[in-house]
Amino acid sequence: KAGATTAAVPLAGTWTVATGSTAGYWIQGTLFGQSHTAVGRTTAVTGQMTATAGQVTETTVTVDLTKVSSDSGQRDSQFQGRIMNTSQFPTATFTLTSPIDLGTVPAAGSTVTQKATGTLAMHGTTRPIQVDLSSVQTGNLIKVNGSIPVTFADYNISNPSGGPATTGDSGIIEFLVTFQHR
Repeated sequence: KAGATTAAVPLAGTWTVATGSTAGYWIQGTLFGQSHTAVGRTTAVTGQMTATAGQVTETTVTVDLTKVSSDSGQRDSQFQGRIMNTSQFPTATFTLTSPIDLGTVPAAGSTVTQKATGTLAMHGTTRPIQVDLSSVQTGNLIKVNGSIPVTFADYNISNPSGGPATTGDSGIIEFLVTFQHR
């Protein structure tokens, strides 16, 4: 934005997910006998966060799984179809269930690590999770990143193995969410 400043705006208020946010998956496996990492990403991320001067009180972030893509159309077809069944389960949503106590408001530009307690709703299943977050505020933006280990069976997701590709029983959801103060 023109005229944006690097000085932090007050934390209190409502923050919405802004352009530049990404979420996706990372799965380690074997393809034709060789170690292989499958990665898919999307920028179709929405949501908001509400905060007071010293706490994040509410957060909901939703990822449109129908928009996740990788470097392989065949992999994307499997992800959208038999693995995630996005026609029936098109989104994954994280909802904060306990406030995040920030204590002293961090200085603008400093990186803060916190643990968030919430639920992850995906593939028709909602489970409690804790996730380590790293965040930094610059001006009217807060960038939050982290990763969530996911055991496929916990969310009734079939193991993604198929054809010449085999995987373990888990993967990782990675995200970088940018919140903009309203």
